[in-house]
Amino acid sequence: MQAAERFQRMAHGPDDAIDLVRGALWIAAEQYPQLDVDAYVRKLDLLGETLRRRLRPDIGRTDSIRSLNRYMYDELGFRGAADDYYDPRNSFLNEVLDRRAGIPITLAIVYMTLGRRLGLPVDGVSFPGHFLVRCPVRDGTVVLDPFHKGVSLGMAELEKRLGSARAPARAQLLALLAPASPREILARLLRNLRAIYLHYRQHSQALVATTRILDLDPGNAGEWRERAGLHLTLECFRAALADFHRCLALAPDAEDAEQIRARVVELQLTCARLN
Repeated sequence: MQAAERFQRMAHGPDDAIDLVRGALWIAAEQYPQLDVDAYVRKLDLLGETLRRRLRPDIGRTDSIRSLNRYMYDELGFRGAADDYYDPRNSFLNEVLDRRAGIPITLAIVYMTLGRRLGLPVDGVSFPGHFLVRCPVRDGTVVLDPFHKGVSLGMAELEKRLGSARAPARAQLLALLAPASPREILARLLRNLRAIYLHYRQHSQALVATTRILDLDPGNAGEWRERAGLHLTLECFRAALADFHRCLALAPDAEDAEQIRARVVELQLTCARLN
């Protein structure tokens, strides 16, 4: 079974069947057809097991987090790829494990996986602009930045990162710190990857990434519109027409619905001429 088919089968299933690590590796396997997904799962398991064996069974969560940060960043050498942020390899989990460098979301996947091997209930946080992780501790919940060596972020720093002239209400900020599901994390990973492909004008790869997003979230009208635009760029007019129809079926009253309907008429004429 090909990676794309495995990913689709998982994505079309229930939320509790979404395997974050395998999903990220199957995304990578479309770029690396010979990728041994099971080998990389074992590699990540071994890293987590190595640290787990070093720690006392009764170690507290705060000390576990400190140990995880030292192990992942100081000993293993994982780092945020600040100098080559838009290198697509930073979005592929196999490359992140091999090169020990990644963007916030791929480093977060490594961090969450290693943390959970220690019994830490680490969750991803789909924070605007920069993916984070969170973990409950005795005195509350800590929010950590996996791109910057797992540094803990207070409310003031989180407000600053939002870049708004007005500080958000505490309830709004807490809502932004809600745990992200594996489905949501994979979709964000794919959106990041699509943005990188578009940055380099690699439209065929961006189309594949968008199709995987739709596997995860088929009711998202905006993603059907996005894929229609990519099909147009690639001059796949019938495919674009089908995607626009799906977009309108899902969101017939959207703000740009009339523009899409006009585009549908144009495409129908174009497709008729192609016949």
